[in-house]
Amino acid sequence: MSKLLLIDCDSTLSALEGIDELGRLRGPATFKAVEDMTNAAMNGGTPMEAIFAKRLDIIQPTKAELESIGALYISTVEPTAVATLAQLHAAGWTIIIVSGGFTQAIRPLADFLGIARVEAVVLKFKADGSYAGFDETCPTCRTKGKNEVARRLRAEFQATTVVMVGDGASDLEVKGDADVMIGFGRYTQRPKVLAGADQFITSLDQLPACLG
Repeated sequence: MSKLLLIDCDSTLSALEGIDELGRLRGPATFKAVEDMTNAAMNGGTPMEAIFAKRLDIIQPTKAELESIGALYISTVEPTAVATLAQLHAAGWTIIIVSGGFTQAIRPLADFLGIARVEAVVLKFKADGSYAGFDETCPTCRTKGKNEVARRLRAEFQATTVVMVGDGASDLEVKGDADVMIGFGRYTQRPKVLAGADQFITSLDQLPACLG
């Protein structure tokens, strides 16, 4: 039996929203359009399905651009993340990143933080590195996809406790399938998450106290 800590990536483990940064590469107008769609979903007003493919179709990210976001995640890592996650790992928590972001970009940050498992969305690329869509079987590209992942991981690890940490509406949704949902607000404080979370923190070094 184990204790699972499921943690969001964008605006939680890192200051970035990876998809917005990919949009920024296409100029101010594209960045604004993508950012507005991201916020609409993260604040809980727009279903994830309505924007997921649309943002990627607008941007058409290349494999090299996705790799550059991976480096940016590390350079903008939450300042207390490394020490806090090491402390929780030593205390017996299994830590897994659960994100609607992109697996190939998140993996370098996960390695940097010593996290073995990433549940995110895999992008597809052609031989020349150009965009070729995404793996639509990845649950986190859908509304309540993180719930699906939380249930699967609870069963897989036979977890006695499952905790979800994150800044967005998709993290708050996991409340029914996690024992505790902890809202995170260092980078963005979303009113719906602030109101609905079981606990709310603004720095990851506040996590150990929440987890007892």
